[in-house]
Amino acid sequence: MKVFWTKNSVMGEESPDLSEDPEYSQRLQCALHGHSYTSPAAQLSVTYAPRSVSVSISPSVVIVEGDSVTLSCSSDSNPPAEISWFKGGRFVGSGRIYSISNISSDHSGEYKCKSRNEHGEKYSDALTLNIMYPPRSVSVFITGSGEIVEGDSVTLSCSSDSNPPALNFSWFKENQSSAVGSGQSFSALQSGRFYCEAHNQHGSQRSDAVTVTVKVHPGADMNMIAIAAASGGSFIIIVIIIIIILFIMKRIKRRSTIQEYETDDRSASSYAALDLKSRSNDLYNTLTTVPPTPAVHQ
Repeated sequence: MKVFWTKNSVMGEESPDLSEDPEYSQRLQCALHGHSYTSPAAQLSVTYAPRSVSVSISPSVVIVEGDSVTLSCSSDSNPPAEISWFKGGRFVGSGRIYSISNISSDHSGEYKCKSRNEHGEKYSDALTLNIMYPPRSVSVFITGSGEIVEGDSVTLSCSSDSNPPALNFSWFKENQSSAVGSGQSFSALQSGRFYCEAHNQHGSQRSDAVTVTVKVHPGADMNMIAIAAASGGSFIIIVIIIIIILFIMKRIKRRSTIQEYETDDRSASSYAALDLKSRSNDLYNTLTTVPPTPAVHQ
């Protein structure tokens, strides 16, 4: 007598091989060929450890700082499994759903869930959260010293933390509205305070300013003296000529004064000589009027 089996109300082959059937929980009945009678249903329930464990994410588009994200864990097990969540090996939550609100770059990393029941456990493959954010921590580094000699240059480098990495950099000098350069590096040729601004598709940020000082070249002082001497040579010559002329005029004037004095002195001497003669006559007359002294006889 031939026996037929009914699985989940569907008549199948004789003596079905349940080991090859993935549906371990089934409702089975049997019936004899040629008879309408069917046996009462027997519920077959096979327990097993978790399998087919996986993680899905919503939304699945690009995730930017400030967004909200939901992770879902699915698994096949009997009895139903308990779900745990891990980030890089560290436990972060439990339940089939793991939600993150106001997400930030700190949430970036690999997430996986673990499905566990009394028959075993299984981990899902890791899902990587890649959080996008605008540039931050933008700073300028100086190669070498911020002091350079006139004619040389100093290299400034701009760095930032951003996702994706910033590819556009602009350079500014304080108190100037327009950019003075672009690129991650910039060569400063003049004194001033410079800063950079980093850009990606999610925003931009500028750095603090750094000071660049340009010193005069040591040989520049001598060059300035030479230039001053060349440009002022004519003036110096004119001044020297004027001094010589004034000196000569002073000497001429002094000689004239001496000659006038000598002329006046000779005239006075001649007059004195003439006057002496007249006085000599008076003296002579006076002497002639004095009577002779009587001779004394011994």
